[in-house]
Amino acid sequence: MNLKRKTIIAVGIGAAFWAGTGWAIDAKDLLARADAAMAQGSYAEAKQLYQQILQEAPQAQSAAAVQQKLGEANIKLILSPAAPGASAHKVQSGESLSKIARKSGTTIELLKAANGLTGDMIRVGQTLRVPDVHFSVLVDKSQNTLTLKNGEEVTKVYRCSTGREGITPVGEFKIVSRMVDPVWKGIVPPRDPNNPLGTRWLGFDLPQYGIHGTNEPDTIGQPVTHGCVRLLNSDVEELYLLLPEGTRVTIME
Repeated sequence: MNLKRKTIIAVGIGAAFWAGTGWAIDAKDLLARADAAMAQGSYAEAKQLYQQILQEAPQAQSAAAVQQKLGEANIKLILSPAAPGASAHKVQSGESLSKIARKSGTTIELLKAANGLTGDMIRVGQTLRVPDVHFSVLVDKSQNTLTLKNGEEVTKVYRCSTGREGITPVGEFKIVSRMVDPVWKGIVPPRDPNNPLGTRWLGFDLPQYGIHGTNEPDTIGQPVTHGCVRLLNSDVEELYLLLPEGTRVTIME
């Protein structure tokens, strides 16, 4: 083998992997650009770059970390003034945030976050941004993951816990109740260290089942619940902000 051919092969091998992660050298540059875009609040650009990395190196060892970053970019983008497809709504006489949210198929919390509101008061003539979102949830018991989708696009993937010995029911359900700081069995108060529901409750149309937080964060990712879907409190709080009553939840083995 001549020196020129050896050099070409060496360069090819060097360009194929970065720091043992399985990423192309270009992916390192893309990641740096994506992270910089996130830090600058350019969430649409960050999203595009994270997606490009995953398309070019889907089997890389660090792909899961990039997927998480992509999920965070998606959430930030939904809440930002640059959210694609968001519509403008001029507040009419007699309207409230709850009425606008219900009519738009979203939550009061998302409307407030998208418009920088700290309270529930709005005024006639005020223009509100209404995000164009159509969320659904897919829970995979075999992987202990919860996937949030907006239409057909994956928005974010969360680690979750499901029922021990496979007792979490499978099928299609709807969220029919939402609660901040739920009380456990009518006895254990909110925020109590012994309250297993954590900080939020999203109840299904199957009584006594739902998505909730936890007082045992170290168990997330394991099949340890009594049948509900359990998330970190920070994650269930994020979902609570996004998911209105009526949201479809599919649970699969």
